[in-house]
Amino acid sequence: MLKSDMSRESKKGGLDTARAFHRRDADMTQGSIWRQLVGFSVPMAIGLLFQQLYNTVDTIVVGQFVSTQALAAVGSTSSIINMLVGLSAGLSTGASVIISQCYGAHDHRSLHDAVHTTIAATFVMSVLCTFLGVLIVEPMLAMMSTPDDVMNEARTYLTIYFAGISGLFVYNMGSGILRAVGDSKRPLYFLLFSAVINTIFDLVFVIVFHMGVEGVAYATILAQFLSALLVLFVLTHDHMPYGIRWRDLRLSRGMLRRILAIGLPSGVQQAITSFSNVFVQGYINFFGSACMAGWSSYNKLDVFVLIPMQSVALALTTFVGQNYGAGRMDRARRGVRQALWMTLSVTAVLCVGVIAGARPLNRLFTADEEVLTHGVHFISIISPFYLACCFNQIYAGALRGAGDAKTPMFVMLFSFVLFRQVYLFVNRQLGNSFLGVTLAYPMGWVVCSVLMVLFYRRSVAKGRS
Repeated sequence: MLKSDMSRESKKGGLDTARAFHRRDADMTQGSIWRQLVGFSVPMAIGLLFQQLYNTVDTIVVGQFVSTQALAAVGSTSSIINMLVGLSAGLSTGASVIISQCYGAHDHRSLHDAVHTTIAATFVMSVLCTFLGVLIVEPMLAMMSTPDDVMNEARTYLTIYFAGISGLFVYNMGSGILRAVGDSKRPLYFLLFSAVINTIFDLVFVIVFHMGVEGVAYATILAQFLSALLVLFVLTHDHMPYGIRWRDLRLSRGMLRRILAIGLPSGVQQAITSFSNVFVQGYINFFGSACMAGWSSYNKLDVFVLIPMQSVALALTTFVGQNYGAGRMDRARRGVRQALWMTLSVTAVLCVGVIAGARPLNRLFTADEEVLTHGVHFISIISPFYLACCFNQIYAGALRGAGDAKTPMFVMLFSFVLFRQVYLFVNRQLGNSFLGVTLAYPMGWVVCSVLMVLFYRRSVAKGRS
């Protein structure tokens, strides 16, 4: 909710007006639902947009100023990176749900414990994942059958990225705390700053110092560390109950158990899904470096279409979490319906635009005609299926907000891992057709959405969400 909205709602709901103007958090248990979802998700969408610009700028720079092999190397490593980032995202989801529920219930003591346990756990996880990430580089690249002409640059990019991954973890967790209490603006400002810094470093390291893939990797981790420092600074100097007090930093066993109960299923689901996608990338790699580069270009465009539904789903998780904590389940259900229609409408418009501009959009990354052909092919076939993603993203966000993280985990693991791998295996037995590999992601989305709708309706019937 925006500050002006908070001021108006204070008159209706009895909130103190001065308090509303001086706080950046938002009480989502009262007021206009669609305005709150839009007001919360738009800054988050802009934030996600600039977060995606990290890797997108990396890809554009190496594609235009280095080589096709460098483009393939940077673009093909996202599944490996997301294995560990998914664990962090899961913990962030669990923390956000618990924090938003404590905030909605006005339980300041539990809110304080949840924030400090979250930050302490993030530091521990950052150290562990840094070492683990560096160790898995070689076996993961071998597992996805990385071609020889791409291997060295992919290894370099991944090793540097994992060595500095703690900056991303700390930023994601800190911004998750702010969003859980309704503040989606400050995380956006930090991302705007760090995205600009990343772009400048990319251009300087690659064009001026000719550092190639190594340069874009260093640019990314430096920018991520700056955003992490910014979010820690504001949380340290914020005097609200969710501010960080370093002397209170500790792992509360009971609170950590609550966070992991929601966050671990989500994190495991995302990590396993990303691990499964390593094998999907292996099927793509079978068709050569030009196809890999085309797939990389498509993936960088793909994430921008997904941003609106992801930001609304994240906003909905906070919305449902706060209303669940306040015992207002009818309002939570109305929010789910409005969120679904919002995402379907925006995604439909974006799909038409991406399909119509497929070739010029792919030219941002490369001028190689063979790579362009592959990129346009992927966009034209896959894009219409984004509408199916709206259902699984929104209903998963709603269930997590109500504290049910296991259902989305099991549904997504089945759809994105088991079903997708069986589908690709069958396709290989039938001749390993290019079209069959291209449809692997869309078929998983459709199955996931059908199952998520069924489980959400069952949950509604039980009065849980």
